[in-house]
Amino acid sequence: MSADTLWAALADPHRRAMVGLLLTRPMPVGEIVDACGLSQPSTSKHLKVLREAGLVRVRQDAQRRVYALDPAPIAELDAWLAPYRRLWNRGLDTLGRRLDETADDPRDPSPKD
Repeated sequence: MSADTLWAALADPHRRAMVGLLLTRPMPVGEIVDACGLSQPSTSKHLKVLREAGLVRVRQDAQRRVYALDPAPIAELDAWLAPYRRLWNRGLDTLGRRLDETADDPRDPSPKD
């Protein structure tokens, strides 16, 4: 699955909420409907998008459809984000060093706790 497909599926806040719910455990559609406060048809449409993007998988349990999170696409997104995370962390490290230097500077007029 492409990163574009995954981002498109996760762009909707309702779908992100569903992914968050399924992070805790697999759930039947009825529980997802109740938790999200959407209609059953709307919930099913969102779950279809997530399923087609590979983010969730479904299994039949008697009359119920139970959805579970598929961690593989999330791992792909994590790998795609890794260089950006490193860039962000470098910026935060630089800021932290600057703040430490400022806290130790006796010329700094800001009050110390």
